[in-house]
Amino acid sequence: MSKSKNIEIGKNVIQIEADALLRVKEKIDNDFNKAVNLCYNTKGKIVVIGMGKSGIVGQKITATLASTGTQSQFIHPAEALHGDIGMVSNNDTIITISKSGETYEIIQLIPVLKKMGIPIISMVGKINSTISKNSDIILDVSVDREACTLELAPTASTTASLAMGDALAITLLEKRKFNPSDFAKLHPAGSLGKKLLLTVDQIMHSGDELPIVNKSTKISSMLLLISEKRLGLAIIVDDENNLCGIITDGDIRRGFEKNKDLYNKTAQFLISSKKPNWVSSDTLAIDALRLMEKFSITSLLVYEKDYDNSVPQGLIHIHDLIKTGIG
Repeated sequence: MSKSKNIEIGKNVIQIEADALLRVKEKIDNDFNKAVNLCYNTKGKIVVIGMGKSGIVGQKITATLASTGTQSQFIHPAEALHGDIGMVSNNDTIITISKSGETYEIIQLIPVLKKMGIPIISMVGKINSTISKNSDIILDVSVDREACTLELAPTASTTASLAMGDALAITLLEKRKFNPSDFAKLHPAGSLGKKLLLTVDQIMHSGDELPIVNKSTKISSMLLLISEKRLGLAIIVDDENNLCGIITDGDIRRGFEKNKDLYNKTAQFLISSKKPNWVSSDTLAIDALRLMEKFSITSLLVYEKDYDNSVPQGLIHIHDLIKTGIG
């Protein structure tokens, strides 16, 4: 086919599916409201069931529900007929997905579900189907036509079901007052999870990693320690192990510009920051990064609770924060 024909077909598919979504939008009605309330008041979990492409859509809806605060599980209807129905409890609610409303495996499950007293919500493409007639709540996801030029492959119909599932999940999210912090708890490895959960004590340098130098140490020796620890600074203390301040590699470079004999001076000679910027160990990593950006610095001392003029418990470098992916 020609380039123009390929583009034409592609655009037509998107248009058909977009029209299908607008059609589904008009079906968000009182039945949808009932489905939301039923799911919200379910004491157990939402069990999603679907066969074939509807099953794949069902797995995605299950994942969206679970990640937005609604306990859910996907069960393949054929497997349910051979024992997996044991995963379903009397406190659960079922969501079935079927374009035809006549999916054989789901129809076989209905008597068992009825006997258990489990309410059934059905997303169907035909509201006068067997599954519809045996459901407590019907969500109409019918479409005028599929985007497939053969009118065979589920395309617009699966998009419609997926959108209805998203609408249900996000409405439940709002109803539960599910917030970004709740979301982060379920996505600890994601960028948002790290921003809302990761604290500096989890990534700070501590113990032998800290470049601690006595104020009487020669700058030549201090330079070697700064190079060894690779944190771009030295923490200066007195004989009683009280904090005197810090010296950065930038302080040293600027010091050499003013004093050619700096190499033989002691650390005390070069201390410029006697009360460095610091954070408590429970500070969010993202807040530490913002503080560094605000003051145009690359490191922060870390204290367990409050600054007390002692040796810090740790040190956090901007490179540590960037590596986490929160920036």
